[in-house]
Amino acid sequence: MENSKNLLRLKKRLESDAGKAIADYNMIEHGDTVLVCISGGKDSYAMLSTLMALRSRAPVDFRLIAMNLDQKQPGFPADVLPAYLAALGVEYRIVEQDTYSIVKEKIPAGKTTCSLCSRLRRGVIYRTAKELGANKIALGHHRDDIVHTLFLNLLFGGKLKAMPPKLVTDDGAHVVIRPLAYCSEADIARFARGMNFPIIPCNLCGSQKNLQRQKIREMMADWDSRFPGRTESVFSALQNVVPSHLADRALFDFKGLQVSSGDALRNEMDGGDTMFDPPPFAEGASVVELLRR
Repeated sequence: MENSKNLLRLKKRLESDAGKAIADYNMIEHGDTVLVCISGGKDSYAMLSTLMALRSRAPVDFRLIAMNLDQKQPGFPADVLPAYLAALGVEYRIVEQDTYSIVKEKIPAGKTTCSLCSRLRRGVIYRTAKELGANKIALGHHRDDIVHTLFLNLLFGGKLKAMPPKLVTDDGAHVVIRPLAYCSEADIARFARGMNFPIIPCNLCGSQKNLQRQKIREMMADWDSRFPGRTESVFSALQNVVPSHLADRALFDFKGLQVSSGDALRNEMDGGDTMFDPPPFAEGASVVELLRR
């Protein structure tokens, strides 16, 4: 009984977090058709369960279509997802496309396959969304994925870039949404175990040991174990960006920056580097007022 209560609390927390993300970014609107991408992993199962629960009580009407891409990986249990989705009573589409052979042919042995595999999957998903009339595409990336992507791009790509909770596809035809953007991987994993989802492992990229993303996962796991709350803090930073304190000339007019006075000076100085200042300095009087004392 206690386990059931814990699972119910966890379910409600995930639905609350997802509902807030959907509202904050206006992910789903009245009349939308949402293609829910199901890989067979814990994240996509949790996303589908959460979206179905939210739809049942949402103030807007929207349609859900679950979609799985059967990439023809050896040993893939093709009967699992159709049986599961049919039992749920959700509308679904299974798309068969042998992307596995293409990836194996194009990528040398020992090299990471994620980039090509992702592009091929994306193409099939966009095509399927168009065929089904879906204007939204829901992916199961969660808060940890977003933070890990930030560090991947930062440390390996030289870009300050992550996964946005919502974006328009390159062809401008669809909107991609990530309803689990506020949900932690730990909560999703516990929920998946409690729900006993029929998890299907990825034999293409999931078994690769030396992926850069895995290194980032290990780094963040170490940080969180030693300093709890690091992942949450980094995610919060993504929502509190100060362009004037970075170095991108396209985002802030550094060339045109001039010395200010009066209220402008007060505003600029009060918006300075206060985040590491101990109280009452950061929370009390403004810098200008302190200098005048």
